[in-house]
Amino acid sequence: MFQSSMHDVTQDWTAGAMRRVRRTPIGPVMNVPDRNNENGDGEVGVITRTKQKLKKPDLYRVLLLNDDYTPMEFVVHVLERFFRKNRDEATQIMLHVHQHGVGECGVYTYEVAETKVTQVLDFARQHQHPLQCVMEKK
Repeated sequence: MFQSSMHDVTQDWTAGAMRRVRRTPIGPVMNVPDRNNENGDGEVGVITRTKQKLKKPDLYRVLLLNDDYTPMEFVVHVLERFFRKNRDEATQIMLHVHQHGVGECGVYTYEVAETKVTQVLDFARQHQHPLQCVMEKK
């Protein structure tokens, strides 16, 4: 059974100003019968909260593949535009692609990686370059 509590009103003199402070004592916790308890014996149910563990999403590497026709400057432009690389980073990645045949542009979740691959391929086709961009699970 819940008991009503009385409210205390006190005065607090701070810096010459009077302010009213309302203090409400916390009353006893009410016993709430378990609604799933079919026999109505008055037992109290316990509410539990299950903490869910979230799995980190899988990451995917976005890779550029070397070809003999796409200009190096175009590859640098793609890296700057779609992967937000500065000029020096873009040049380093482009040289790596040129020398090793493949270079990593970034690591993203599946949806972001898929979008970046599509954007790069579409942009290359619009400019009539055979640049290839793929993604692989990390």
